[in-house]
Amino acid sequence: MTDQQQPMIHEDGLPGHESTLEPKPEWAPRYPGSGRLDGKVALITGADSGIGRAVAALYAREGADVAILYLCEHDDAAKTAEIVGREGRKAIAIAGDVGDKDFCDRAVAEVIDKLGRLDILVNNAGEQHPDKDITDISEEQLRRTFQTNIFGMFFLTQAARPHLRKGAAIVNCTSVTMYQGSKELLDYSSTKGAITAFTRSLSENLVGEGVRVNAVAPGPIWTPLNPSGGASKEKLEHFGESTPMGRPGQPNEVAPSFLFLACEDSSYMSGQVLHPNGGTIVNG
Repeated sequence: MTDQQQPMIHEDGLPGHESTLEPKPEWAPRYPGSGRLDGKVALITGADSGIGRAVAALYAREGADVAILYLCEHDDAAKTAEIVGREGRKAIAIAGDVGDKDFCDRAVAEVIDKLGRLDILVNNAGEQHPDKDITDISEEQLRRTFQTNIFGMFFLTQAARPHLRKGAAIVNCTSVTMYQGSKELLDYSSTKGAITAFTRSLSENLVGEGVRVNAVAPGPIWTPLNPSGGASKEKLEHFGESTPMGRPGQPNEVAPSFLFLACEDSSYMSGQVLHPNGGTIVNG
């Protein structure tokens, strides 16, 4: 790995431990499973906590084995693996940096070796660092944010592509900031715009092969990302209050969108974006 590819563990505490966060995010599925992912294998990045954990829990409840990719929060990843196991499904946890192409290649190879196949790729991992002025964004941070948020999606999709058969699904995580902008998250929101374009373009590229590509654009969701340094103190004090619902969302309010786009319920959808964002109306 080059210096620019090294994981950026900031003094702000990112990516952050869910195990130390209070109040705890709500990740548990809200209803019994109905077998919508029976026999499937899903690879989920950033699955140690937050939205990724909630998606892993819901996928497992619906019958999928899950590969948990994460950066360095080993305790959180072990907890997610335990959650998947309690649903009667297999879980493997793989630590590494999705911004490193070699790691992505090795991770997919490990999934195939240990779980036998790959049906669903969820590109969820991301990082953000608030800055009040564009001149405050260092070259290192700019490169690192793009490396994680969009380069990582390219690398993992490239590694996964030979294993994705007809009926497979890719679900990417973009953001409401792609549609609204964010004055404190210039580099982050720019990557989310790239992710939406990537989703639409990759859909056009793969839909003829029977592989669907869609995305989810969450609004403000209570995960370790923001309180661990991904948002300013001022923003945290009123986190989610600007939404029409007047509150932040919970991870298990977002996970069903990822399930819908991964299963046959959405068999006639590709290149689309769902918006669990507390009622904010965007031109999606």
